[in-house]
Amino acid sequence: MTGVETRSVSRDSLFLLANVSVENEHVQHRVRVRNLSDGGMMGEGSMAVARGNRVVVELRNVGTVNGTVAWVQDKRFGIAFDNEIDSQAARKPSGEATAVTHDVDSLSRAHRAPPPPRSGSLRKV
Repeated sequence: MTGVETRSVSRDSLFLLANVSVENEHVQHRVRVRNLSDGGMMGEGSMAVARGNRVVVELRNVGTVNGTVAWVQDKRFGIAFDNEIDSQAARKPSGEATAVTHDVDSLSRAHRAPPPPRSGSLRKV
């Protein structure tokens, strides 16, 4: 590793548990959530998943989140959420959660492309 951070989305390193199931399967697996961001998570557990699997994740204080397995390495795997979540809500102790009602504009935009520049703000080099 180079020691240079190349990720475009900030994420929280934490340790909490979540229930994950592969879509259309009724078996839930308890996994450790190692990293969590508004757009995805890294999980660790003994469940068998493959890249591209559709999954359903139940996170404390967040609820049910749908996503896709983006990568798998040994017992660790990455999940890209279909919709952004409030990842800070999962850090709160159970029972402290407030109703998670926010519009899309209030969520992180770190992994989205920036808007195109205004034509008057460009300069020739």
